Amino acid sequence: MKIRDIIGQEKATLSFEVFPPKKDTDFASVEAAALGIAALRPSYMSVTYGAGGSTKGHTIKLANEIQEKYGVPTIAHLTCVCANKDSIRTALSEMKNAGIENILALRGDIPKNYDGQVFTDFAHASELVKLIKESGDFCVGGACYPEVHPDSANKQDDIANLKKKVEAGCEYLTTQMFFDNNIFFNFMYRIREAGIAVPVIPGIMPITKRVQVKNAVKLSGCNVPERFKNIVDRFGDTEAAMKQAGIAYATDQIIDLLANGVKHIHVYSMNKPEVAAGIQANLSDILLV
Repeated sequence: MKIRDIIGQEKATLSFEVFPPKKDTDFASVEAAALGIAALRPSYMSVTYGAGGSTKGHTIKLANEIQEKYGVPTIAHLTCVCANKDSIRTALSEMKNAGIENILALRGDIPKNYDGQVFTDFAHASELVKLIKESGDFCVGGACYPEVHPDSANKQDDIANLKKKVEAGCEYLTTQMFFDNNIFFNFMYRIREAGIAVPVIPGIMPITKRVQVKNAVKLSGCNVPERFKNIVDRFGDTEAAMKQAGIAYATDQIIDLLANGVKHIHVYSMNKPEVAAGIQANLSDILLV
């Protein structure tokens, strides 16, 4: 089932992201975690793509297994950094053969210690979106940054590039993580003013370990509110307490978003079935309203 049809319905959705292993030897443990989340029967799941396409085979295999074993629609991430049109067409053919209908088109991260040509046929995700739409009946989504893409000069430049992505055929957007809902609401106002009308799905990251805060800031440059800093300072040294507090904070964010008319939520579950299950249980009745 295509994501555009799932989020086109009236009912609220809750979805989760998982990531494939970097090494073949780690596949079994990652597979068990991902399928544990699929067993919760979320609205859909997304499977990430390693830097420079390093996990392509694992991404496709995991996405296919989730659909085959649990009937949960999946999105396969696809990046174009360090790729050319031929390699992308090969990846798209493999995804189609695996029954994958949904793709999240991303520029992607440059692999560490990579000494080859980084930008060959693609410099922006919008170019990847265009090729995907030309290559088959895929539902194509994209990413957006409520606090501005790290490589953008400013907010205006960022929104201009985002608009190009949508004009190329991107059908919905999923945000990078944020910890202050006002940032999301302000972002929505700006992009709607700019004429970007596709659905935007907020991405929520449950922080269950102190180290994740530093990693989140490094990855996306996101702002960490004082309220959340206080939570990490108070509970960050106790694993069980921090996990419970992180799930509670993410749940609070989601409830506020739903109360303000946002229908669809995507959770960066970090391959943790217990975290996904905790959030889902907290929202069991709320999602039905």
